Amino acid sequence: MAKMSFRYGLSLLFMSVIPGAWRRTAAGAGLLASDGTVAPTIFAEMSAAAARTGAINLGQGFPDQDGPAEVLEAAREAIASGANQYPPGRGIPDLLAAISEHQRRFYGLEVDPQREVIVTAGATEALTATLLALIDGPDDEVVVFEPYYDSYAAAVALAGARLRTVPLRAPDFQPDLQRLAEAVTDHTRIILVNDPHNPTGAVFDRAVLAEVVRLAHLHDAIIVTDEVYEHLAFHAPHTPIATLPGAAERTLTISSAGKTFSATGWKIGWVHGPAELITAVLTVKQYLTYVNGSPFQPAIAVGLRLDDHFFADAASTLARKHEILGAGLRSAGFTVHPPQGGYFTVADATDLGGADAVAFCRALPERAGVVAIPLAAFVSDERRGDYAGLVRFAACKRVEVLEEAARRLASSF
Repeated sequence: MAKMSFRYGLSLLFMSVIPGAWRRTAAGAGLLASDGTVAPTIFAEMSAAAARTGAINLGQGFPDQDGPAEVLEAAREAIASGANQYPPGRGIPDLLAAISEHQRRFYGLEVDPQREVIVTAGATEALTATLLALIDGPDDEVVVFEPYYDSYAAAVALAGARLRTVPLRAPDFQPDLQRLAEAVTDHTRIILVNDPHNPTGAVFDRAVLAEVVRLAHLHDAIIVTDEVYEHLAFHAPHTPIATLPGAAERTLTISSAGKTFSATGWKIGWVHGPAELITAVLTVKQYLTYVNGSPFQPAIAVGLRLDDHFFADAASTLARKHEILGAGLRSAGFTVHPPQGGYFTVADATDLGGADAVAFCRALPERAGVVAIPLAAFVSDERRGDYAGLVRFAACKRVEVLEEAARRLASSF
């Protein structure tokens, strides 16, 4: 992870002498300095820069529009009808049923709502609970594709395991299968796959998914998938790894409502898979948040049952936003790597003097009135040079906001 120079300050004056798992968690996320101080995440730093300068925030991946009206109304109705106390530990039965129906409807997966699925505080808790539940010691390894969503490294470090990475390279950000095979060994406990991928926008070829399954069988590893952008793949329907032959028996599938329904603040996620693995995850999860989002759970059940047009429109609308953003970036002089899915477009700023994307992004709010995130924030220190000029922009904003951001960038370079 890219280390940021800003520090929290006096409140952490004595952090260097406080022992505990927080240290390896911060170190895993690239936030722990040699003097023991802790940096904020790049997302916090750049969002603060947006607030300070009035810049358009294309850094953090949250929409600036609410989701479907019927989903919002269902939450209001749930609050009014008294759904304000603890829900059942696994999740309310109607949401568990809706998740099962959704998996059958879109992917032909049969999921037992009573034994094979639990509701979590977003996909991040599902991921963290899964890693804490299934990692057994410091010899265990978790294989991920790099760049990777920043919480992966933090959660792996918290669980006490080792992170092994397989690089994804521009322009298509598909992994080399030989390097993947070399990374997965008998020490591999979990192969963690994020598809569609954040931050690159890649959608992995079926050959990649099949190789993950083959290697998981060969080395007796568990597959954990982060599929929060499942309904935001632009050119073909999403393919969950669990649908491939031999995969379901060793796969935990994670997703959430935040991205699909533009409700990132509700933090309603879920994980499903074989009952024995789900029991293991639940055993840990119940001592993290226990439960969450009582009135939001029935609302997401409504959302998962919306007709096919909603899901198709969500993907096509976001694809159009990426086109607007990409055109603006090209006009400003960036080299754009068009995404295949998800919220983010990656662009190369090298030709604009942005060979050091961290410095480039720090200067961008003042220079252009736009905030973005350097891709170096999503990679390990030893690979930062491979992604030095790459910048991630969020397209999940209103069209007029993206058009204004494009105008600002074009006039600044």
